[in-house]
Amino acid sequence: MTRTEVLLFMRSHLLAVVATASAEGAPQAAVVGFATTEQFELVFDTLSTTRKVSNLRRSPKVAVVIGWDAEQTVQYEGMADEPTGLELERLKRVYFAQFPDGPSRQAWPDITYVRVRPTWIRYSDFRDNETYIVEYTREQLVES
Repeated sequence: MTRTEVLLFMRSHLLAVVATASAEGAPQAAVVGFATTEQFELVFDTLSTTRKVSNLRRSPKVAVVIGWDAEQTVQYEGMADEPTGLELERLKRVYFAQFPDGPSRQAWPDITYVRVRPTWIRYSDFRDNETYIVEYTREQLVES
């Protein structure tokens, strides 16, 4: 599975599970609609009043699972932030291409956009009683 094939797999999904940790260290997970950039960044919108945003502002480490149907999945670890300015505009273009209803949510009170930059990705395929796993580090993902 090449980097390009992993990217295409990620882009073929609309939903992901985002896992964060509470202030007490308790695990918390949420389903989000997301988009993926060419740099394997994830972007999603959410309300700044949610547990996940509070958790990410305190500790930006995040784990994400993409795709769980058909026995194929991406496990993704990264660092989250809330970009502003030109970076936010770039990410919104990617997100709105995936979610055409996204621009209408910009007017919501407390809307925010979260970007996750990968530190590690594992693609797993368990179909046909054969296991295929490939892992990428951040450095491998940003290579040309």
